[in-house]
Amino acid sequence: MDLSDQDWDGVVEALDTQGWAVLPGLLDAAECEAAAALYDEDARFRSTVAMARHGFGRGEYRYFAYPLPPLVAQLRTALYPKLAPIANRWHERMGLERRFPDIHGRYIAQCHGAVQTRPTPLLLRYGPGDYNCLHQDLYGEHVFPLQAAILLSKDFEGGEFVLTEQRPRMQSRVSVVPLAQGDAVVFAVSQRPVAGTRGDYRVTMRHGVSPVRAGRRHTLGIIFHDAM
Repeated sequence: MDLSDQDWDGVVEALDTQGWAVLPGLLDAAECEAAAALYDEDARFRSTVAMARHGFGRGEYRYFAYPLPPLVAQLRTALYPKLAPIANRWHERMGLERRFPDIHGRYIAQCHGAVQTRPTPLLLRYGPGDYNCLHQDLYGEHVFPLQAAILLSKDFEGGEFVLTEQRPRMQSRVSVVPLAQGDAVVFAVSQRPVAGTRGDYRVTMRHGVSPVRAGRRHTLGIIFHDAM
């Protein structure tokens, strides 16, 4: 993993204009395979969710337990300082008081002080016919407004990452994000600011995954706030 190769000016522009940005080749093939293989190591996880049981879609995901695997912990702490300035600027534009510290450990301390102590990074696994309904990953009072999803698989069909944007008094806009193995998409968790003729206003975003037609799809989700 090397963040220095990313076009961060382009990332900032894409997030501001469309609410998501792709980080190409964030992980190499070996890192993707190693991360996907963690799914079968039960001791790594604090809980497992069968999506059909809860009406979330079809497929399964597992939340990591602390201590996080080294790669997952490294991604969380390395991406956060790149995104915190964007998050602070978004909150300012949306008229929200909360600001985010420049180091992830300090932010996690704030989450834990509010009894949000359960880790939220997760692995998702989909097979043929599986999908993830549109949703937002909100777990308590403390919500970092950006998160990341990294595609770990390559031998599957379908399973596109989808985002919707609900604009006030307008129809929703849909984006299908092109991802290859090792690519990450950074996107708005819930709301983001948009510049209008009378100043900034908020739009609401949700994300999901379209049905997988063939093969198996693994994704690593990096959420920066912890859960209650």
